[in-house]
Amino acid sequence: MPLTYAEVRKLTLDPATHPRGRPFLSAASGLVRMGRRHYVVADDEQHLGVFDAASPGPVQLIRLFDGDLPESAKKRKAKKADLETLVLLPPLPRCPGGALLALGSGSRPNRMRGALLGLDAAGAPLGPVRVLDLEPLYEPLGKRFDELNIEGAVISGDDLMLLQRGSKGGPNATLRFAWSDVEAWLLGEASSGPKLRAVREYDLGEVDGVAFGFTDATALPDGGWLFSAVAEATDNSYDDGSCSGAAIGVIGPDGALRAVQDLAPRRKVEGVDARQVQGKLVIGMVTDADDPEQPAEYGTATL
Repeated sequence: MPLTYAEVRKLTLDPATHPRGRPFLSAASGLVRMGRRHYVVADDEQHLGVFDAASPGPVQLIRLFDGDLPESAKKRKAKKADLETLVLLPPLPRCPGGALLALGSGSRPNRMRGALLGLDAAGAPLGPVRVLDLEPLYEPLGKRFDELNIEGAVISGDDLMLLQRGSKGGPNATLRFAWSDVEAWLLGEASSGPKLRAVREYDLGEVDGVAFGFTDATALPDGGWLFSAVAEATDNSYDDGSCSGAAIGVIGPDGALRAVQDLAPRRKVEGVDARQVQGKLVIGMVTDADDPEQPAEYGTATL
């Protein structure tokens, strides 16, 4: 039986706050929830978005990168950092609430940028954004996969785990790094990027001959993690394709795939979070319609 997706709100903006005067985000790609604050990245923007799911008010923007992207969708796609991942990190020096780490997909040289934003104890932004060169992290990964496409990340035990989205060019996989090594690299205390500790490949199934690929993940209280996945008909990590299906899945603390459930009605879910509410798991999701004229959505499902 599929999970039922319920739309909560569109990710609307005050056009006066957007550099191109857009009234909404159209390509939401990663989600982190901190109390009532919901942080979201969009893969064709230079900003982080913040919204309250219970309020219809506009998404607030926090600039991550200097400069503005072209209005043309084709030119914007070629120039964007392709931020596909947003993950909450543990507390760091002078960041008692941890930090938000946004990562480009790594699928092109210009997509090897990231951003680090500290949080205060209440989960509010703290201090300036730090732009990151991800090449020390991604360069060794590019030798392992024909097409690198990092779509999600989660803190799993003592590791930072990245999600490689599979395509016809390769498998879905998790890539584990010791968090202590990543932390030292982020703080400038290491002379080189963190070393890849472990890789595990996953077969998530398919819809009408199109394989599911990871799009995001979030930690669960038992030490496992929950992921979103879509079946997108594309041959590579650059071009978009039609979405044949979407699903939510669960990986156990032992790393084994426990469940994959279809999502209905279909949405291309690219960001996910989960919380326990009265013994049930409430899943928050943000979507990407692959259409710059369609607003992204925030919706929920109950597992």
